[in-house]
Amino acid sequence: VRLLLSWSRVEPSPGEYDEAYLDEIADSIAMLRERSVYTLIDLHQDAWDASLAAPPDEVCDTRPAGGWDGAPEWATFDGGEPRCERFERELVPAVRAAWLAFFDDTEGPGGVGIRTRYVEMFAHVVARFANDDSVAGFDLMNEPNQFAPENAATLSAFYEDALRAMRAAEAEVGAPKRLFFFEPSITWAALNLPGPPPFEQDDQVVYSPHIYQGGINPGIVEDGYAKAADEAATLYEGAPVVTGEWGSSPSRAADPDDDFFERHLSEQDRYRFGAAIWTWREACGDAHMYSQARDGLVPMVYGFFEVNCETNSIEGPRAALVDVMQKMTVRFAPGALSEVDWAADDTRLEASGASATAGKRLEVFVPTDDPSSVQIVASGLGSIDSVPWFGGTLFYAPAAGGTWSIRITR
Repeated sequence: VRLLLSWSRVEPSPGEYDEAYLDEIADSIAMLRERSVYTLIDLHQDAWDASLAAPPDEVCDTRPAGGWDGAPEWATFDGGEPRCERFERELVPAVRAAWLAFFDDTEGPGGVGIRTRYVEMFAHVVARFANDDSVAGFDLMNEPNQFAPENAATLSAFYEDALRAMRAAEAEVGAPKRLFFFEPSITWAALNLPGPPPFEQDDQVVYSPHIYQGGINPGIVEDGYAKAADEAATLYEGAPVVTGEWGSSPSRAADPDDDFFERHLSEQDRYRFGAAIWTWREACGDAHMYSQARDGLVPMVYGFFEVNCETNSIEGPRAALVDVMQKMTVRFAPGALSEVDWAADDTRLEASGASATAGKRLEVFVPTDDPSSVQIVASGLGSIDSVPWFGGTLFYAPAAGGTWSIRITR
């Protein structure tokens, strides 16, 4: 699960961290750990922060900006630019100015640059959670707003600084190196711009673009995955890819003529990318719902749950979305995967690898409560057992070492 944190909550005052808030995060991580789910800690933002909402007396020739989420007000330097909408939330002049100030490391309270403050805050979060083996890694910043290609090097420099700070924080608390997730600019999918230039990295970094092509951004689903794979290979030394966000309106899952979700799932298996769909559950008061409420509409939230925003009540899971997303999947492999293939109707899954560590476990989830309905053909694996597992059955077996394969049909 990609778990969202906000800089404004972590560091409400310069250099002062809210440990009670981080305790809440720790509770969420513990809840996920109890269910054998890893956590990816995501320092989230959208269009800088909430304080850039237009004040009541702002005069705009377009609509006043609503403000979003992320940075604390003390780190916001907008140069007095207008807080008025310009087509997209990221194009509000005050938002653009705040981002330019960030990448320039503009001096803030205490004479410390605001980008420097962010890196220090990130290192504090890393130190707090890096010794938890259920924390898979840290996503430094959601959808950074670095627009101009000629300034892309500043994003890479930011990543380099943050990665060094992360490794120092881990070493200080005696933690192993966790995964460092980094993203391209918000423009990557929307405008088809490239990822940032290469930066000094190690072998525990993950490229994490948000593949919204064919969803909320124009483009073709398959092109987004091909682009991500190419950039990981050519720019980032073959770093693995996890698409930190993807998705579209849940209503598309119920349309028999729309294969949007199936195509994404197929591409994820084709390229062996990890992925986190946006989103598990969304609140009626989420910043993404602001424009609907402003226009007098009842918000329609994303996510796996139908939420009645007139009564602010959860009415249950969206069955069509759950059905398309709940499929056979390899949860753990005993070594690098060579191939994953599955039937569109989820009646077949095949997976294989060539460098398994003897004794390491393969785990495959199958969404059925009846293990006897599943047929398995395997090689290079020991005895295959199963246990009931959160809406289905988990099949598992130790690897003999070396080459292995499994074929599951139902």
